Amino acid sequence: MRTHDHARDPERAARLLAALARTREDAASGTPLTFALLSTWQREVLAVPDAPFRRHPAYAKSGRERYGIAPDLPARLDTCLHQAETDDLPLTARAARAYLDVCFFHPFDDGNARAAFLTLTFLLARANVTLDQVGPIRRLQRRADDPEGARALADLLAVLIAHTGRSRG
Repeated sequence: MRTHDHARDPERAARLLAALARTREDAASGTPLTFALLSTWQREVLAVPDAPFRRHPAYAKSGRERYGIAPDLPARLDTCLHQAETDDLPLTARAARAYLDVCFFHPFDDGNARAAFLTLTFLLARANVTLDQVGPIRRLQRRADDPEGARALADLLAVLIAHTGRSRG
């Protein structure tokens, strides 16, 4: 963020770093992972007063992916986020799944990749893990219909965690 994002837009990078700090504080405080919590981070990231669940279908990757809308979508996302904290799966699988859930629920009108990254960071912080590098996570696009890619993300997280100098888990 201090290199790639800062070069792109220093203010955007500063907002993301502030949201990242808040994410780690929320993880340390035991705050449950919910859409409402993601919305607080998103308001920081986008510098907006409100970040509601999107109200219309969304498109990504130049229109190649479409994310529909349904009345129960926010509740379904909250269920997935709750499972990310309570499932018996390894941390890397839970963090990868939560990241992808946020990407593919596409809850916000803007900034969903950043919201997904903050969600992943929250789950790692909850387990006392701080990655030394995040570029490989943030710069690779993921497809919604790619189960091999989901496994590869979990494997990448395992490698990054194993090679971090600040892992305290």
